[in-house]
Parts: sequence; C-alpha cells; structure tokens
Amino acid sequence: MGNIKKDTSIVFIGAGNLAVNLAKALYGAGFCIDQVYSRTQQSAQTLADAVNATWTTDLGAVNKNKSLYIVALKDDAFLELLPEIVKGKEDALFVHTAGSLSMEVWKGYATRYGVFYPLQTFSKQREVHFKEIPFFIEALSEQDGDLLKEIASTLSEKVYDANSEQRKSLHLAAVFACNFTNHLYALANELLKKYNLPFEVILPLIDETARKVHLLSPKQAQTGPAVRYDETVINNHLAMLEDEPSMQDIYRMLSQSIYQIKN
Repeated sequence: MGNIKKDTSIVFIGAGNLAVNLAKALYGAGFCIDQVYSRTQQSAQTLADAVNATWTTDLGAVNKNKSLYIVALKDDAFLELLPEIVKGKEDALFVHTAGSLSMEVWKGYATRYGVFYPLQTFSKQREVHFKEIPFFIEALSEQDGDLLKEIASTLSEKVYDANSEQRKSLHLAAVFACNFTNHLYALANELLKKYNLPFEVILPLIDETARKVHLLSPKQAQTGPAVRYDETVINNHLAMLEDEPSMQDIYRMLSQSIYQIKN
C-alpha cells in the first residue's frame, strides 16, 4: 500500500474525548491530521493546535478530497449531521468510532465506509497508551478493511475484525465493566465523604480487584458478603443506607445477582 502514513491525510469530525486521544495518537505515530471539525471553536481549535491541523466549526468548510474522515461524535449528533458530513466527499473513506451504531448507517450516503472502534474509556485530561487497546474494524470492502487494520496496527498490537452485532455486544459489555463500575466508585466516594474519609483509602482495593481478573475469572475473583449471602452483614449495610433509598435498591439488587451467579 506504499507509505501509509505519508499517503493518508485524515480529517476528524468531532473533538470530544475519543477524538482527542485518537487524533493525538495518530499524529504521534506520524500521520497527517489535516483538519478538525467541532461545533464549538474551543474544542476544534484546541485539538487542531495539538496535532498541527486547521480547524473549523462549519461542516460546509470541511476540506474535501482527503483520504480518511474519522467521525467521532455522539450518536444523535452523528445521525443528524451524517448527510452533511458526506456531501461533496463521496469518493473518500468514512469511518465512525461508535460501538453502538451499525456500519450500515453509512449506506446510501457514502460509497466507501467502515468502523474504526477502539475499546477503551477516554478522557481529554488523561493520555492513554494505545499499544494495549484493542481496535475492532469493519469495512464495506476488503481493501478498505485492510487499510483500516494497517492504520490501527501502527497504534496497537491488538487489531480485530468485528461485525456490527459483535461490536454492539462489546459496547454493552463495556458499559457494565466500565461505566457502571465507575458509577459505583462515585457512590462509594459519596459514602466515604459522609463519614469524613478520603476516596484514596479504597484505591488499593480498586486496583487489586482489577488486577485479579487478569489471572482469575470474574466469578472466581468475587468476594464479599453477597457471595455467601451473609444476611447479618447485608441487613446491617441496608440499614445504613436507609436515608439513601436508591443506593439501598442498588445494593440489594447487586447482592442478589452476585449470589445467584456465584451459586
């Protein structure tokens, strides 16, 4: 395919958490990030400055005839803007980065399209190392699929083919493993603050819990009162949550689920 880094000029549509991390990683790997679009000037300009690109807040001003357009927008915004994103660039390769959207959303708008999905949680404030992040690739044509896998392979050692149904399942699993888990950290933080304790006291526990599932299955790694359904401890905890009925419901539901799965 020649010099993929030299031959591939990339436009980012979106400048959120994922776009910021992915654009910086591709730029650091030697790719040309030609332009960044965002609805807000600050987001567009900040990312563009970081990757030596131009920026715009006008979709109509997005450069045409570039190699690859990576769309990293919220699902609703993407679907709303999709016709305008593709307009005038019908021969280019378009990919979205969403776990929850089918590749077929491009059908009828673009002639070359696919999905470029890195499975990770991203925040603008925290740089991630892409080497260990799995990428899941899908494309309409085998040739474009090979191109996307080659691009992903410059960042990560873990690049996989995945169809839209598989990717939706990955995204759902990620919501449980990441988003819901992080929300439980937030609830734990509220409890600790209530008793004048810092969140940092449970960081070693969080870290060890994550490390364990590299060696044990989650079912094997499960500990706590719910595993043996220790009613004395569980009832004491529920009593402590009497002034937090929503947390009480979460505690009760998760305890029952842990016990049922473990046993």
